[in-house]
Amino acid sequence: MKNNKQINQIRNIGIIAHIDAGKTTVTERILYYTGRSHKIGEVHNGEAVMDWMPDEQERGITITSAVTTCNWKDCEIQIIDTPGHVDFTIEVERSLRVLDGAVGVFCAVGGVEPQSETVWHQADRYLVPKIAFINKMDRIGADFFRTVEMMKERLNARPLLIQLPIGQEDSFKGVIDLLNMNQMIWETDDPNVDIITSEISEQYLDQALSFRDKLIEQIAEVDDEIMEAYLEEKEISTEDLISAIRRTALDLKLVPVLCGAALKNKGVQPLLDAVIKFLPSPVEVPPVQGHHPDTEEILKYPAKKNGPLVTLIFKVSMMEGRKLSFVRVYSGQLKAGVEVYNPSRKKKEKISRILRMHANKRERIDSTGPGSIVGIVGLKDSSTGETLCDVNMPVLLEKMEFHRPVISISVEPKTHSDQDKLDQVLAKLMAEDPTLHVKQDEDTGQTILSGMGELHLEIITSRMQREFNTNVNVGKPQVVYRETLGKESLASAVFDKEIAGQRHFGSVELMLKPLARGSGSHFRSEIDPAVIPDVFIPAVEKGIKDAMEYGDLKGYPVVDVEAVLTGGQFKESLGSDLGYTVSASMACREALKKGAPYLLEPIMEVEVFVPDSFMGDVIGDLNARGGKIDSISSKADSQIIAASVPLSKMFGYSTALRSSSQGRGNFTMKFSHFDKI
Repeated sequence: MKNNKQINQIRNIGIIAHIDAGKTTVTERILYYTGRSHKIGEVHNGEAVMDWMPDEQERGITITSAVTTCNWKDCEIQIIDTPGHVDFTIEVERSLRVLDGAVGVFCAVGGVEPQSETVWHQADRYLVPKIAFINKMDRIGADFFRTVEMMKERLNARPLLIQLPIGQEDSFKGVIDLLNMNQMIWETDDPNVDIITSEISEQYLDQALSFRDKLIEQIAEVDDEIMEAYLEEKEISTEDLISAIRRTALDLKLVPVLCGAALKNKGVQPLLDAVIKFLPSPVEVPPVQGHHPDTEEILKYPAKKNGPLVTLIFKVSMMEGRKLSFVRVYSGQLKAGVEVYNPSRKKKEKISRILRMHANKRERIDSTGPGSIVGIVGLKDSSTGETLCDVNMPVLLEKMEFHRPVISISVEPKTHSDQDKLDQVLAKLMAEDPTLHVKQDEDTGQTILSGMGELHLEIITSRMQREFNTNVNVGKPQVVYRETLGKESLASAVFDKEIAGQRHFGSVELMLKPLARGSGSHFRSEIDPAVIPDVFIPAVEKGIKDAMEYGDLKGYPVVDVEAVLTGGQFKESLGSDLGYTVSASMACREALKKGAPYLLEPIMEVEVFVPDSFMGDVIGDLNARGGKIDSISSKADSQIIAASVPLSKMFGYSTALRSSSQGRGNFTMKFSHFDKI
């Protein structure tokens, strides 16, 4: 990046959608048309550039978000192709944290599917401007307008149609451009044949004029400049419309909608044009905001090359055994060989190499500036969600939050040599994936691996063997429950011991109160500093947090409980952090025993897509699993059954559904909430 003009020409975008909507297929076409790759890699052949992991190629799904860079019409587009499967939502979450814009891909047949909703709302949470691409217009059952209606209903979005399809299903051959009022025809599926652009055919002209009027009205509702011209009946030029659509898209008021059939190489070039026209550059998004680690002063950093260095690590990956950290540069210059500061750990790190990424291929560069998404090598201690900045100008960006796992398996090494490697391999996998948890079962001595779903854990164990040559025996999946309290309880504890020649004292009284479901666990102190000095309160909180990691019933984490420090004792010169941490932990464990604890189990939100003739069997099976049917709706010749079902009853459901629907049903499942067993 040589100057600010070039920062204006960067687009950082993510491709987001439900599994099998065609995200990777769209990305592969983008890479081909931008000249980044010279052969189109197909997902179904296991040859997609962006799905480079062996597990991705075998299964035909995206598992890890892959980064690449390409150029289109004087703009540099940095793309992150994200997974669509709910088990890998963390990959979408951390990608959206650093992106400036997103392309939501929807299947014209399936419409807005459950995971599409999840990732769309994730993008909303990070205030990411979006455009929509309705894909698979050539498939049987494709319905452009139904998908647009579903966007309104399910996503609470305001879609703005800037294209109309010419034909659908096997007659789909092109699109009508409502901005330039022309039509684009792809006469063959050959990616090397040019688009034929011409005036709109007479048979489509009335429809095009009608939808262009609606487009102008829609923009006028949310944009003052167009509203003024519209009311004064002035001529509104295409350039004025493009500027207005850009403004409204960046303000999250409207979502431009395009369509095509990526597998047949139709509609991708106009999509690239739309990315440049309607999604923001790094200088058009609000300046990144953080706080000073010592003074808590709020700090803002616009995308300037000559500003202080501010970067965020959004992903860590182990490639060929080495730690590769993916960072987004928000401000300043990141240079190889230079020391940077990690304020979270209060440590300096040295950047040994900077790499421009193309999936799993790399190009070494000496430095990079604002707006860049690059890989860096050389970080020893820093991990996902942490900030790297100038040593003399520390800043902490908001940390990323990760979901807690809901399902566990036990893993045991097959041989003695596997035993030696296992801990090391698991540490590397946890560094990559913050939703993966590992702990030792104190009763059985087993290593327990916890993750977001059956597929997530299946991929992890497959990678242990493929990438790290570590063979393990895998135990059956187990549900990760939570514990909570049924009533208020009080307890106190005293710790007074001499350890290594030093006496440690601590005495606390605690009250535990049950909270509403989903509130999380909190701590507060109600005592005067004269009872226990403020300096020891963090030690008390630490002891309580440690105790709540393992509940009294089955050793599961305790949730939805407020711990209140109500009393205690302090002895001059004897009080210590260790004393108060241990006494708080002892008191908390005692209070948990007295508080009528009970178990909470994860409840999953399940959507089953099944032909009409099998609906009765499927509903009967869900009821037998303790499920609660929330709604039943129709889509084409299928029924969509939405239900809430305990996770413990959903193991092996894919096999049962295939059996009860003769292989014609499919389902999606995501975590909803915890509830009493």
